[in-house]
Amino acid sequence: MVESVRSRLLAATKANGSLCAGIDPSASMLERWGLPDTASGATEFSIRCVEAFAGHAVAVKPNAAFFEQYGSAGMAGLESVLAAATELGLLTVGDAKRGDIPSTNAAYARAWLDSASTFAVDVLTISPYLGARALTPFFDVAEEHGRGVFVVVRSSNPEGRAVQLTRADDGRTLEEELMDEVSARPEVVGAVIGLMAGVAPLALEKDSFYLAPGLWTQDASLDDLSAQFGGMAPTPVLVNLSRALAVAGPDPDALRDAAIRARMEIDARLCAAPG
Repeated sequence: MVESVRSRLLAATKANGSLCAGIDPSASMLERWGLPDTASGATEFSIRCVEAFAGHAVAVKPNAAFFEQYGSAGMAGLESVLAAATELGLLTVGDAKRGDIPSTNAAYARAWLDSASTFAVDVLTISPYLGARALTPFFDVAEEHGRGVFVVVRSSNPEGRAVQLTRADDGRTLEEELMDEVSARPEVVGAVIGLMAGVAPLALEKDSFYLAPGLWTQDASLDDLSAQFGGMAPTPVLVNLSRALAVAGPDPDALRDAAIRARMEIDARLCAAPG
């Protein structure tokens, strides 16, 4: 029987902490690093990040959009980044936010979660806003291949709140209903729970797994991280940092030091009970 992704995430976070290093080779960041705004520049940026963060982050999260913009050369670069991360022992989170009708989702699932695909990642972010039931192909393929998905339940951008707080006839919010979908298959389906300053924590199940973007953006602080996830250990929580790490580059030692400091701060807040 294939080991579940939740089991793998649990073992990995226990061994390597909860820092997830986002890899976003934006034009501005490539310029900052003295790299060209091309597929080769984005790939070089990303490989340097992977090499610097290996052993200090539990996972890397390349954002597909920053590779797709360069066409086939960019997607070939993404393949090499995912392969390098896996070879160095990092888990891979595909930041693609795919989501459509069931037949299209089946194709997306094959591309991102089938082990035969060169784009196969350990966990894929998916969007539920064309219908949560339509996501079943993702769940099934992920389970078959020992991989998983993060359903976007609460994003870290304030504009998303108007949608996520929509209430059904029974008075429950959309994000509360989405958590039911997450809870139904906890070994395969996790949730994106974005951090925002001053937003009340969302009730979460401890037997699932989570991706937490937004730290040090949208004014979200370590206190906000503690309020949402403090004391939930050993529940696997991947806390994403992207620009906050990349600005330390391109020097690899500086990148590594930034990751070490961030990991220590994050892990301390996750282990402690919320204040």
